[in-house]
Amino acid sequence: MGRTARLVVSNDGEEPLELAVEPWADTHRIPSKGTCIVVTHSSAGDGTWSGTSYGDEPFEVEHRPDSVTVWANGDCFHLSDRKGNPIYENTLGRGCPAESPAAEGSC
Repeated sequence: MGRTARLVVSNDGEEPLELAVEPWADTHRIPSKGTCIVVTHSSAGDGTWSGTSYGDEPFEVEHRPDSVTVWANGDCFHLSDRKGNPIYENTLGRGCPAESPAAEGSC
């Protein structure tokens, strides 16, 4: 049985923050004082996360002054707001649960 992991990414700054989700090279903008939830899914029967270089973790994060990169180590990812409403759907990869289509680009 697979697993689902969620990572809260908030922008407390005054300017929009670029959010890049790898390994898909998808970029989005988090507005000032905005929040996105990065959701990834692992279809691995043992519930493990592939792709991580630091052990069995669902995410790796790199932060810079004007951007943040999230490596989602599941089979796919999508973005949602704090209430779970989809912001953006990415069905690249295998085993992604269906999400309602959403506007691309901004959280």
